[in-house]
Order: sequence, then C-alpha cells, then structure tokens
Amino acid sequence: METLTSRGRAARLAATVLGLAVLLSGTLWGTDDDFPFGPFRMYATSNPPDAPAPDTRVEGVDRTGAVVSLGQEATGIRRAEIEGQQSRYAAEPERLAEVADAYAERHPDAPGLVEVRIVIRWFGITDGRPTGRYTDETVVRWQVPR
Repeated sequence: METLTSRGRAARLAATVLGLAVLLSGTLWGTDDDFPFGPFRMYATSNPPDAPAPDTRVEGVDRTGAVVSLGQEATGIRRAEIEGQQSRYAAEPERLAEVADAYAERHPDAPGLVEVRIVIRWFGITDGRPTGRYTDETVVRWQVPR
C-alpha cells in the first residue's frame, strides 16, 4: 500500500475545510434552494401542536361535471412541482392550463377539462393529534375561456 504524499494530504485537508465552511455558511445563512449546502427547512421545523396541517392537491372538473384528481399519475406533474410554484399559479391562474394540457395528452379519450384548481385540505390538529375534521380551501382556480 502506498502512503499519501504531504501534498496529497494538504489537498484533502483543504477540500475538507472548504466543504465544511460551505456547509456551515449554508446552514447559517442559506435557504432551501442551497440544498445540500443549505438547510432543508421542511425537515428542520415543525408546526405548533394546534395548527392545522395542509395537504395540497390539484383537481379538475371535466365537461360532464365530474371532479378528476390531477395527481402525478394523471398528468405527469409531481405535486411538489405544483406546491413549489403555487405563488406563480396564484399570480397567473392561466398557467393551470398546462396541467389541463398534460391531462389531455395522457387521456385523449377522456372528456376535456373545463376547470383546474389547486385545493388545500386543512386537517384539524389538537395537541399534536388529528381531530378527524378538515376544511378545503381553493387557493387557485382556472376555467377554460368561454
């Protein structure tokens, strides 16, 4: 077995120190966008024990009036992508037409969608335990222009 030269040890030590410095600065001043060198706050924080728990979903209404779940299987768009862009959808609801198009592409024989909406189901929590009650809040709605 060969031993590492002093220059090799110095290079490894410098890389380790640099990596730790980036990790520490990301932890102290970083955001989720800096992951893995910044905190992933989703796992670093918690809600108060009596705060409702949100569950975001996308649903549509087809021409027959049926409500259709527009999850990843139906559209190819992950829920995290929708949640991550929720403020942009709220600012420009017409962007939800992309979800309707993705659904139509995967389900060409299904009735067309006339509405797409982002709905948050707020589950009741008391003392850190689910209460079994919930309320739905439609936060973004887009309808096919008539």
